Amino acid sequence: MLMTMVDKANPGDVENDETTEKALIAEQKFERRRKIESIAIPIGTVICLLIIWQIGVRLFGVPTYIAPAPSDVAEKLVSQFPILLANFWPTLLEAVLGFITGNLAAVFIAIAFVHSKSAEKAFFPIAVFINTIPILAIAPILALIFGPGLTTKVVIAAMICFFPTLVNMVRGLQSVSPQALELARILSASKSEIFWKIRLPSSLPFLFSALKIAATTCVIGAIVGEWIGADYGLGALILDSMFNYRSPLLYATVFMSSGLSVLLFAIVSVAERRIIRWHT
Repeated sequence: MLMTMVDKANPGDVENDETTEKALIAEQKFERRRKIESIAIPIGTVICLLIIWQIGVRLFGVPTYIAPAPSDVAEKLVSQFPILLANFWPTLLEAVLGFITGNLAAVFIAIAFVHSKSAEKAFFPIAVFINTIPILAIAPILALIFGPGLTTKVVIAAMICFFPTLVNMVRGLQSVSPQALELARILSASKSEIFWKIRLPSSLPFLFSALKIAATTCVIGAIVGEWIGADYGLGALILDSMFNYRSPLLYATVFMSSGLSVLLFAIVSVAERRIIRWHT
């Protein structure tokens, strides 16, 4: 009798297992399709825009010194690649040093602000005021102070990264649930334990959002610094190409600068996925 009941239950169990397996397969197919679409759609859009650009320039006879065709820019990327690469490395160094310096300063100051309301009230308005000054206006002042060397470019790149990270880090450190803080105090947790175990993990999504912005803006800061005074770097090459009406090389240099920003943004995004595994 018992064996008969088991045999009668088995078909339903098999059907449930098959349904679950089909659901998993369908979910895997949907996930693969979503990943392919997330890559294919942007690439396809860029290719379409380049085709429209190429046809439009040839069709309307736009002079090369105003807007070169993508094929001309690609030719310069290949033929002038050694020159582009030689100017790429100094800009990369300046951008990375500025990124590290500006974000470290912002993080430490944000920690000080969270632990001292007096410091926040005293110095946060100053940070806001400095951020309101256009970077092109403050760059010559920094060049007078630090000279035309590497330091000026790094400071400009750091300044342009500083404020977004400061604001996001302060917001992240203050975003901790009051219930979590109250529980930590009941358990006699020290300030350092509250910071490392509660405040810092809660602030990481905010921090990486700011770091993604800084990853692109630090390149802008480095290029602006090179505009003030430099004999090498992508910024110096942009100025040289513009004044000599070498538009294909100018566009190629701008493309190289954009590629550097995308590279830094991708590195930060990968680090975010590796570090914040609990964040959706």
